[in-house]
Amino acid sequence: MEVFVNRKPVAVESGTSLAELLDRLGIAPDGTAAAVDNKVVPRDMWRQTIPAEGAKITVIRAVCGG
Repeated sequence: MEVFVNRKPVAVESGTSLAELLDRLGIAPDGTAAAVDNKVVPRDMWRQTIPAEGAKITVIRAVCGG
């Protein structure tokens, strides 16, 4: 199936959790926030969250500096 991560299409197997998807994309959970279809998903729910076909996933990474 296909989902969109920061507006880019990504092919994933059905049943892939948000945590598995982010891990596969090399996105570390520390300093990262994720939303599925404009709803923020708490980090402790990433393993239970299974995005649906066509889901729009937004990933935001904290950046230090000034």
